[in-house]
Amino acid sequence: MNEFMYSDIFDTKGIEYIIVIGFLMLIIPFWIMLNRPLKLETKVSEALGVLTAQILRIPQGLFFNKNHTWTHLEKSGLARIGMDDLLLHLTGGVELKYLKDQQERVKKGEPIARIIQDGKNLVITSPISGEIERVHTSLEHNSGAISEDPYGSWLVKIKPENWREETDECFLADEASGWAEKELHRFKDFMTEVVNQNSGSHAVVMQEGGELIDHPLKEMSQEVWTGFQEKFLLGEG
Repeated sequence: MNEFMYSDIFDTKGIEYIIVIGFLMLIIPFWIMLNRPLKLETKVSEALGVLTAQILRIPQGLFFNKNHTWTHLEKSGLARIGMDDLLLHLTGGVELKYLKDQQERVKKGEPIARIIQDGKNLVITSPISGEIERVHTSLEHNSGAISEDPYGSWLVKIKPENWREETDECFLADEASGWAEKELHRFKDFMTEVVNQNSGSHAVVMQEGGELIDHPLKEMSQEVWTGFQEKFLLGEG
């Protein structure tokens, strides 16, 4: 009588199964990562210190003004005002000095604060008109909070006089994202012109691929900051 030999498939194929399972455990997270290219690109840009439109924070529901401030109307009827993320990515860390006090009236386009870095400064103007009801004075002693959270770190709260009319030309949502990207391109042209005019300068503001470094204004002179003020913060861009 013939004898039959039985073999356990799990004994003979065990190593192969372990290899396949291990491969799947590696490939699935990689596949998920590939399907999130924008987020991955953002993280890579941040890690390399590259300034791209993808790393800019642009929350929904805020009105973005051409002078790189934002405003938001609260249920109380007061409008919060602050600086946008692009401006702070361009300058790097800054100190804050208020130019207006509580209960003062301010017109659209008038200075409300000054940001300072190593003796250089830019003037921040109001995107709307009205009476200043609150001043976020704690920011003068905690300037780092502005860069960490530019939309939580509002500068002043104003009782607006002409909200609809004065926010009519502001940017919202996807429109704001498109505008910020155009501003970044416009700034790149501005810096190219600055570098060409100052051929003796050793300040590096772009990487080899042509991308801007983060905080490109940090090593620039007050003259350049003044030029930036005129071209980007007066609401004419």
